[in-house]
Amino acid sequence: MRRAGTALLAATACLAALPGAPAWAGTPGTTGGPAVATATAAPRCTGTAPILCHADVPPGTYDVTAVLGGARSGSTSVTAESRRAMLAATPTAAGQRLIRSFTVNVREPEGEPTGPSGSPGLDLAFGGAAPRLAGLRVTRVLKITKVPKVTKVPEVTRVPEVTQVAEAAQAAEAAPSRHHQLFLAGDSTVCDQLTAPYTGWGQQLPQFFRRGLSVANYADSGESSGSFLADPRLFATMRPLIRAGDTVLIQFAHNDKQTTAADYRAHLGALLDGIRARGGKPVLVTPIVRRWFNDDGTLDNATALHINGLGVNLPAETRSLAAERGVPLIDLTTLTKRRVEELGPEESKRLYLYDEARDNTHTSAHGATEFARLVLGELRAQHLVPAGVLR
Repeated sequence: MRRAGTALLAATACLAALPGAPAWAGTPGTTGGPAVATATAAPRCTGTAPILCHADVPPGTYDVTAVLGGARSGSTSVTAESRRAMLAATPTAAGQRLIRSFTVNVREPEGEPTGPSGSPGLDLAFGGAAPRLAGLRVTRVLKITKVPKVTKVPEVTRVPEVTQVAEAAQAAEAAPSRHHQLFLAGDSTVCDQLTAPYTGWGQQLPQFFRRGLSVANYADSGESSGSFLADPRLFATMRPLIRAGDTVLIQFAHNDKQTTAADYRAHLGALLDGIRARGGKPVLVTPIVRRWFNDDGTLDNATALHINGLGVNLPAETRSLAAERGVPLIDLTTLTKRRVEELGPEESKRLYLYDEARDNTHTSAHGATEFARLVLGELRAQHLVPAGVLR
């Protein structure tokens, strides 16, 4: 991605050139104290369905604040970069304006770490049944920050309904006192998949978080616990970015088909040690099940439950290691097994890409969203991320 100069990073308010867009202003950053959010280049938007917006910014963490709504009723969802779901479908009545904010991790490559670079800067797509976008601001977050407040819309904009929304912005989308990142380490069932309909659960996770937490998804297709450590584009690249208090979810097993129990535990242990050395909070996640039913409608078999070619029960090893090392565990194997069995052989096809590709391993956007909700439930129940960032 292209790098921006110092003049760009010192810019003040930024708004998309949209009809009736409010001219918001941010509080300038200070020197000599904690870094604060500094506004950057104004995004440019084109199209109507979807509305595509681009901000020419360097890699980093960015707060995005959008005013949704218009003269007509609408329903707007938002994706960013490599098909990351940032906001679920949000309805607006005719004349209504809503402010919604979220935080985006902009990196290179923008999707899978071993994949193509993608387009420079930040790309946002406002889609849905009837997308409505009245204003947009993109603000760079520098280090651990206190973010600027949104000021009242100046009277010269002559957009009363947007003015009212801006005045309520503090209550609706309170600025966080600091930003966190949720890192993901995993395989193709987790990653930001480039091509639809393939969708990783990590790709759907960001939509459940408000401004203040960004999801940095370093999961990559085809990776095992060992290859994620060995490839310099993966853990070696992710690890230096982890800051004190950041949470890191680790899910491996799908590609550990010939990994011994000792090696599997050693690989996971090395990841735990590396994350903790940076002050991060590692969380072990057992893998999503494969959709492989027995005749009795259960998934109690080696293929579904990731007992590999050497007879190693990989989810059981993960559970054991979590207990041994005092690491939080999200037992996604148990959670997804319960959900797939509940739906049964026919209805569960929608969770995976069975109809499209006879694929019982990789998830559809629908399935990835359901499984992301299961992860979200555990993040909430175990207090693994700050409560204030949950949408």
